[in-house]
Amino acid sequence: MAEHIFRAEQFVRREIDEVFEFFSRAENLGKITPDWLHFRILSVDPNPVRKGTLIKYSLRWRVFPMRWTTEIVEWDPPNRFVDVQLKGPYRKWHHEHRFVTENGGTRIFDEVRYELPFGVIGDLVHRLKVKRDVETIFRYRREAIESVFE
Repeated sequence: MAEHIFRAEQFVRREIDEVFEFFSRAENLGKITPDWLHFRILSVDPNPVRKGTLIKYSLRWRVFPMRWTTEIVEWDPPNRFVDVQLKGPYRKWHHEHRFVTENGGTRIFDEVRYELPFGVIGDLVHRLKVKRDVETIFRYRREAIESVFE
């Protein structure tokens, strides 16, 4: 099974504390997730978000409904946090969010390391659909973040 890595970055003209605060509020995930995923937060425990917080979601990928649970495993306000999937569609999902002060604003970095289940079949599905979907989701996310902060 291959590990796939997706990276994205963008700059917003807002202070790092404001940007981190937005990303630290689980309810804002829906604002930066495409509607076609039918994304819904089921629970956040404990809230406010911190190391050890479990976030449970429901969503739909194509015609497949799924439940997803992530845990915040690293928490370093306002610089970074990491969430990992405990239950969901991936064999592995490790998403690092980093925030760096730069030129009167904040640069946002995302790095997602993920693996699909099902070995060779999962790798084929990645090439045919999942890679493009991850890129599309993060392209939407970029536009949504621009509209939130600009």
